[in-house]
Amino acid sequence: MKQHGKLIKTAVALAILSMGACVTINIYFPAEKVEAVAGEIVQEVRGLQLEKDTDAPPKNKSSSLQRPMLVASLVATAWAAEDVTTISNPTIRALKQQMKDRYPLLKPHFKSGVLQEGADGYVALANAGALNLKDKRDVTSLVDAENKDRRVLYQEVAKALKIDPAQTDRVATIFAKEWQKSLQ
Repeated sequence: MKQHGKLIKTAVALAILSMGACVTINIYFPAEKVEAVAGEIVQEVRGLQLEKDTDAPPKNKSSSLQRPMLVASLVATAWAAEDVTTISNPTIRALKQQMKDRYPLLKPHFKSGVLQEGADGYVALANAGALNLKDKRDVTSLVDAENKDRRVLYQEVAKALKIDPAQTDRVATIFAKEWQKSLQ
């Protein structure tokens, strides 16, 4: 009987210790913020126009209903401005400029199918067989430079948004979707 009580106490102690060891750490990942930043950066690098607001009320000064709608629109715009995440630091600005300068050299290769935007957020050779040796070397050099800049960009975006560096691949994947959309 005495040994049975000791066994129960040991089992209870182990159960309590096991519960204490089961700690779940929930790492927050701000996917929406990353999407907003990615969209903004890709548009800037690729020289794309921002989509215009089609929900804006028509300009008609004679309507007395316009004022409440205008006030509501301004409030909504101010509210949305808080949600837009614009991040910038000297490194990000320099990377965006380098990528913007490089894009005209990459663009014809995307159009011809030599290059493609990978699902991992990086540029990949898709069909280099049509290129001669010199062109293949030049394109490979461009791709290497672009991917190096992207890697640093994703790390800088993660750092600016206070995302765990281990989550940089998730940042790259979100950017991948934006890069792919920009080619359509």
